[in-house]
Amino acid sequence: MKPRIAAFIPAHNEEKSIRDCLAGLGDQSLPSGVELDVFVIADNCTDRTKDVAELAGMEFGLNVEVIVTKNNKQRKVGALNSAWKGIYGDILDLYHTELTEYQMMYQQSVKAILGMDADSRLAPGALAYLWDGLMSGRNIGGVMAKYTMRMPKKKSLLSKDDTHYEEKIASGEYGGPLARWWTHQQKQDMASWLLDLQYHGGSTYVLGGQATLFRPEALQDIVDENKLDGPWQNESDVEDMLLTWQLQKSGWKTLISPHARCFVDAMRNYHSYREQRNKWKSGTVNLLTSKDLKVKTRHTGRLWRSQAKMFIDLIVRVLFVTLLALSLATDQYTWNWIWLTPVVLASLLNMILALKTPMHRPIDVILATLLISPEIYLWVNLITFIQVWLEKLSANKKDGWASQYAAESGKTRSKLTQGVLLFILFVTASTFACIHFRDTLTSPTTQAAIKPYLMSGWIVLTYLTILESLIMLYQIWTLRGQHKA
Repeated sequence: MKPRIAAFIPAHNEEKSIRDCLAGLGDQSLPSGVELDVFVIADNCTDRTKDVAELAGMEFGLNVEVIVTKNNKQRKVGALNSAWKGIYGDILDLYHTELTEYQMMYQQSVKAILGMDADSRLAPGALAYLWDGLMSGRNIGGVMAKYTMRMPKKKSLLSKDDTHYEEKIASGEYGGPLARWWTHQQKQDMASWLLDLQYHGGSTYVLGGQATLFRPEALQDIVDENKLDGPWQNESDVEDMLLTWQLQKSGWKTLISPHARCFVDAMRNYHSYREQRNKWKSGTVNLLTSKDLKVKTRHTGRLWRSQAKMFIDLIVRVLFVTLLALSLATDQYTWNWIWLTPVVLASLLNMILALKTPMHRPIDVILATLLISPEIYLWVNLITFIQVWLEKLSANKKDGWASQYAAESGKTRSKLTQGVLLFILFVTASTFACIHFRDTLTSPTTQAAIKPYLMSGWIVLTYLTILESLIMLYQIWTLRGQHKA
């Protein structure tokens, strides 16, 4: 039996995207003598995912088998493990069943397992690159493709007289200016992460579920060492990160491919983006602080430094706004040109990142250089950071998967509008109060009382700003290389 790659594609109500995913697999040039089997797991579906997958398999000449799950309580984890058990057996089965000779031969013929999301699409040649990376070393447990968010087409290109107008808008193929802006910010964020990993040798602390090629022996090690019925676990909202850490703990290398690319869908609005990032960041924090899982990674220090940087970003901005407001209100503000240094460094850093982001637009580079887009995007992430740690400290655990799915399907709405209105109301009321009580606020007595606090605050802010400036200088230095995002 020829060596083969087995692709596992969990799909919950993905009738609109599964055809495109399989089309990408149909575009692949397989390594010589290697065959591809595709297992689409139609997980608790209430739509035509199964039928569409079978028709697409025939259309693109793929060997597709659809596994239908019902009453699966573990969502993506359960779907992936059902495909795994189909090949390697279910050790929780009450009745022991001997594998047939054919099943044993098939099991031995699987040399790699491709984990993919149903809304992802591999670029032509990506699978061959992933295969070469996985086979380049005996100790490589998984190789991940480089992800790039797909930019939705301009909504203005669609005629409202088009009989399929609403259907095309609902498909996500088209989007307005805000949807395209959100997509680019996520694309640039991903590019920054990929460039940083490549600069530090290509090892990654998370093999993303969108497109990763695994070595079956490595996954089997996870099953055996942790006494599991399948490699993927439901103990974390970031099951792919947990799996990666366990691979590294077992001595396997986890890498990103410098050449393989996978196109993935982005979150198109504020609410769905926040719920997705809340799930990711909450899962990361839980892994970093969990005493039950007892698994760490060689990247633990980097992840904690990332958390510390977010905290410093938050403190710097809150402190700056507070000190500036107090200084202006009490007429004690003095401008110093030295404060332009971090602004210039941030502008340069974001301009380079925008230019290195695949398929960037001129408007994206301009907004990045002016720090408009990066600052808005950072504040959104800071809000998520605050929420995640408040939930962690309060032990208020919520279902991240359910929240993200509800946001993407439009079942929940964000409170962004209310938040913006409250912020405007607060700023307006504060400004009015400062004007109304200006004589009191600018009196020598008030100034003398406030000045020591202002001086201490500006000193702390200065040291934090110097630290952030050094970090930005280091990031600019790392971007000088020829690595591509």
